[in-house]
Amino acid sequence: MFTIGGVDLYVHKYMGPIAKDDAGNADATLPKYNSSNPLFIEDLLLLENRDRAYDPDIYVMRGVYRTQDIDFDLTQFGLFLNNDTLFITFHYNNMIDTFGRKLMSGDVLEVPNLKDYNPLNEAIPRALPKYYVIQDASFASEGFSQTWLPHLWRIKATPMVNAQEYKQITDQPFEPENIWDNGNFYPGGTVVNSGNQYYTAIKNVPPGTDISNTEYWQLKTDPTTVTDQMSTRPKDLEINDAILIQAEAVVPKSGYDVVKFYIVPTNEDGTPADPSTYTADYTLTDASRTVSNMNTTPRGDGYTEGYLTGDGKAPNGLPVTAGISFPPTPELGQYALRLDYFPNRLFRYNGTSWVKIEDNVRTQLTPGSDNNTLRSSFVNNTYTVQTSDLGNVPSRQSLSQALVPKADNGDQGGNFPPKPYPNTQPDQKSS
Repeated sequence: MFTIGGVDLYVHKYMGPIAKDDAGNADATLPKYNSSNPLFIEDLLLLENRDRAYDPDIYVMRGVYRTQDIDFDLTQFGLFLNNDTLFITFHYNNMIDTFGRKLMSGDVLEVPNLKDYNPLNEAIPRALPKYYVIQDASFASEGFSQTWLPHLWRIKATPMVNAQEYKQITDQPFEPENIWDNGNFYPGGTVVNSGNQYYTAIKNVPPGTDISNTEYWQLKTDPTTVTDQMSTRPKDLEINDAILIQAEAVVPKSGYDVVKFYIVPTNEDGTPADPSTYTADYTLTDASRTVSNMNTTPRGDGYTEGYLTGDGKAPNGLPVTAGISFPPTPELGQYALRLDYFPNRLFRYNGTSWVKIEDNVRTQLTPGSDNNTLRSSFVNNTYTVQTSDLGNVPSRQSLSQALVPKADNGDQGGNFPPKPYPNTQPDQKSS
C-alpha cells in the first residue's frame, strides 16, 4: 500500500538543541549540552528548544495522507480554514529501519508533490518547496492487526513558519539547480553550483572554461536562502516601514503643537500688553527696540501650556539665542535656549535673572537616535561606569545578567572599553 499508493516525503531529522562548548552563564535553567539529543530541553524555565540542530542528511520515506479541499470549520465561533493540517501515515517497521527512531514533534517534512512550480514572483529561480512541522504523533487506529499489534504510525503536521527553531533549514541556499559542468556553455548571469559553492557567470562562458577563471566566473558570497524566498518577513518589514513613515508624517512628534497659537504678552502685573510693541519682525539689532517694548515679550506659554507642549521655541516665533551658556549681555525680555540641558531648556531674561519658560520635551515617537527623551536615554544607555574593582561595567544590562550572582572582587563582566558619559560643561553632567 505504501509502495504503490504512497508518496515520497523528505524528512529533516531533529537532533535536539544545538550543542555548545562554552560554559556560558551560571544559570540552572539554561543548561549547556556538549552533545545533541532530542530528549534535551534548552530552556528549562520556558520549556523551549529555540536553537535546534537538524541532521544534514535527508531521509526519504513513503507516507500516505488524505488530500482535502478548502473547507470551513463551523464548529467554532467564526469561520476557520482547516486544510493547512496534514495527517500522514507511515509504516512503523519501515520508519524504524529507515529513520532509526519514531517520527516525533520537531521533525520537519518536505512534501515534494505540493511544490509551487508557478509562484507569483517570476524572479524566483526554482519551485517553492512546502515544509511541514510535526506537532504530534501516535499509532494509527486503522493499523492494529488481529493480534492487537500496531503497524502504522500517524503524525499531525502543520506548515512551517520562518522561526528561530528552523534556522538551519531556512538558511539553506535557494539557487537554481545548475550543477557546474566544465563542458557546458553558460550564458552571462547563470548561477551554478560547484562543490556547494555558487558562482555567477560574468559573461557568456564558452565550454571548457574552469570555474576558477575569474574572467568568467564570480563567487557568490551571499546566495539566496530559503528564508529570502519563502518568508513573509521582507514584506512585513516593508509594510511596517511604510506605516512608520506615514505615522511620522501625520504625528511627527509627541504631545501637541502649539507653535501656531499667538501668545498675548503681559505686563508685570499680569495685564495684557500692547501686542504691536514687539513681534517676530523685530531682530536683536533693531534700533527701534527699547527696554519698554522688550518687556512685553510673553513671559510664558500662557494658555497653550499643557502636557508635552514644550518645544524649546519662543512664543510667537520670537528670536532665540541658542548655546551652552547664557548670553553675556542679555537684554530685558530676551530668550535663550540652553543646549547643554537635557532636555533643552528655554529661558527668558526678566532684567535680573533667567526665568525658565519650558523644556523641549517633544520628540519623535519612533525609537532611535533622534528620540532624545529621558526615558529612551535611560533605557538605551550605551555608556559604561568605571569601577575600581570590576572594570568598566556597562550601564545597560539585561535582567538575566543583572540577577546573576557575582563575586565582588575581580573582573566580573567589566572587560568593556571605557565609554564615560560625556560632560556638557566642566565637572557637570546633563540634567
